[in-house]
Amino acid sequence: MAEHNARVMELGSAEEALAEIVGVGATAAASRWMADEATMRVVRLEAVSGRAASILKQEALALGAECAVARSVAAFDDTPRPVVLIATLRQHEALARKLAAQPFGLRALAEQVRQALAAYDRRDVTTLKVGRHGMPIGERTLIMGIINTTPDSFSGDGVSDDVEAALSQGKRFAEEGADLLDVGGQSTRPGSEEVSADEEKRRVLPVIERLSAEVDLPVSIDTDKAEVAGAALDAGAGLVNDVCGLQAEGMLELVAERRTPVCVMHMLGTPRTMQEAPTYEDVIADIYRFLAERVATCEAAGLTRQQVIIDPGIGFGKTVSHNLTILRRLREFRSLGCPIMVGVSRKSTIGKVLDLPPEERLEGTAAACACAILNGADIIRVHDVREMVRVARMTDAIMRGWPDEPSGGAA
Repeated sequence: MAEHNARVMELGSAEEALAEIVGVGATAAASRWMADEATMRVVRLEAVSGRAASILKQEALALGAECAVARSVAAFDDTPRPVVLIATLRQHEALARKLAAQPFGLRALAEQVRQALAAYDRRDVTTLKVGRHGMPIGERTLIMGIINTTPDSFSGDGVSDDVEAALSQGKRFAEEGADLLDVGGQSTRPGSEEVSADEEKRRVLPVIERLSAEVDLPVSIDTDKAEVAGAALDAGAGLVNDVCGLQAEGMLELVAERRTPVCVMHMLGTPRTMQEAPTYEDVIADIYRFLAERVATCEAAGLTRQQVIIDPGIGFGKTVSHNLTILRRLREFRSLGCPIMVGVSRKSTIGKVLDLPPEERLEGTAAACACAILNGADIIRVHDVREMVRVARMTDAIMRGWPDEPSGGAA
């Protein structure tokens, strides 16, 4: 009996499927068609009315696809509920065309699915302008180096009000391969108390001024206060990194007026309360819903989707299980069409899994960062720049591919 070596293939995109199909000698036209057939995408939709869900399921089944709906739909219950659409890329496109002529908001629903699929599978490179610098999003993983000007950083790396120490750290990060420096003057460790805007400015402004003048890297201000953000932008910062997702008074208006790129993060509660029994109905769906709303708000204010970096907020109002789920399912957030940043460096989740203090979490951080990159992160925010640059470059080589070795190259 012939040995056929049957194996299940791991193909993450239509491009990978196309390469495999072309490789067996199929025609070009058939290869493209079959690549879309070989690529399955499962799409979750929220708040779909019973009538729309019923039509959606019927149309999906007619194409050989599937749509999971609530049992109550069969009883003509019109209450809006989530649905899960299961189809190949080819079926998704055919379904979208059929839904364009259907009532109950199905045309708009189909367009949202199209946009999410396109964003999820997008592989192009864009340039994010941060101050006078351009950052290539999608070309490789970018490294954000953390500079804490606080006396109470959870990781023990705060430089307090020592401007020279912060400047030295920024220069070292640049030499080690950082792409961006993030300066913060307010501790956001669990249980931390808020400091005044004046104190925050006293801590961060001299550092941002020196870094902007003496280090050839873009600088980000990590704050949730519009007053601090505005002063930091005047001092040379080019990006606002807000753990509260631009919800504080005046923050959205500030970044919209300045056309400043932002990072909006999800946090449940406040730093002082966020770890007091955090609970979600569905951690991924709940975070996604929040980030989608903030991205839409930023777009309505005049920012482009490419100017809005999203951060699911590892450790900010999440249990260990929540954080691990976010890392495992991070790629789902690519459906929003925004760059993704992940800050998992030295976090307590690593400490709890490995039973280690912050200063001994390097290997755990490396593993978490590698997983984040493999699952779609564009930027990783880290304390240990040199080591995480190496982790990112190796992970990028695995994920994005590596140029062919010259003839005779060693393995």
